[in-house]
Amino acid sequence: MDTRQIDVVTFLKHQHEQIKTLFAEVESAEGDAREEAFRRLVHLLAVHETAEEELVHPYARKVVSGGDAIVDQRLQEENEAKRALSDLEEMGSDNPDFLKHLDALRTDVIEHAEAEERFEFPRLEAEGDPDRLRKMTAGVKAAEKMAPTHPHPGVESAKKNMLLGAPVAIMDRARDAIRKAMGN
Repeated sequence: MDTRQIDVVTFLKHQHEQIKTLFAEVESAEGDAREEAFRRLVHLLAVHETAEEELVHPYARKVVSGGDAIVDQRLQEENEAKRALSDLEEMGSDNPDFLKHLDALRTDVIEHAEAEERFEFPRLEAEGDPDRLRKMTAGVKAAEKMAPTHPHPGVESAKKNMLLGAPVAIMDRARDAIRKAMGN
């Protein structure tokens, strides 16, 4: 996909499709291949949600009438998904219950994406500035390429870092990249 001229809404919808594909890949894979696919899913979900939290939701609050209520609901959904994702990471992809929990997470993530596409994204396209929406894509793309940058207080042990570190570090990378790309 040539992302130079597309707006952030189109870009995020494309990521929604990639997320669905990765869920299917994780489910159908086994052993190390499942773990690798799950790592890619965790990375994409973390970057995607961070981009929404840093760029899309604040902008929706500002320009969309009723934006606060729309965004508050999306953030609640995102927080629930983060908890479920963390539980899956802790569980490990080789756990016998992993696929059952993965399926529940997939259902929640897809419902969340559909809610964004129904309630938030159309309003952004209608009420937002098209140039600003295109510029926001650069922030999301930059977030995909960054490395972890922040330590996390209370996560000093290696075991805790392994449990919490990956999604949180990815979110930090994404936040830093977004801010740099957007000039903040």
